[in-house]
Amino acid sequence: MVYTTDNLILDRQAILQKITRIAYEIYERNFEEERLVLAGVYENGYILAQLLEQELKKISPLTVELMEVRLHKTQPLQHELNLTPSPESLTDTVVVLVDDVLNTGKTLAYTVRAFLDKDCKKLEIATLVDRHHPLYPISATYTGYSLATTIKEHIKVELDEENFGAYLM
Repeated sequence: MVYTTDNLILDRQAILQKITRIAYEIYERNFEEERLVLAGVYENGYILAQLLEQELKKISPLTVELMEVRLHKTQPLQHELNLTPSPESLTDTVVVLVDDVLNTGKTLAYTVRAFLDKDCKKLEIATLVDRHHPLYPISATYTGYSLATTIKEHIKVELDEENFGAYLM
């Protein structure tokens, strides 16, 4: 994949600023809580959840726990959804689902179902980029960058050292 400054929409600094802002928003909405679970959708959502956890620990007294969510994104009903670590209890706990890009809402809609029987106090969604192509009734509680795109365009988020950025493809 070719990444250039021509298709770069968020560079490293911009992404880190968005993560810091989202962390403050999460804390502002949940400042009375003692415990918060960040459930990141593998792979980039989990990396973003890790970065959010670092920021939340800097700015708040919240106990923040990480959870990795793995599902088959194109055939979610034919494959098992896994939560790692498996939650002992999420009763009366705020859970924030984290993913890199919210496109149609399909991935997050299927992810939400894994938490519906866990008796969460509140279930919120954080996403780095919201593309505004909802086909499922999912919207982000926290959005880093909102971008209207055509259905043929794609957003690719890279969070490795070499290509840390968000790109319009």
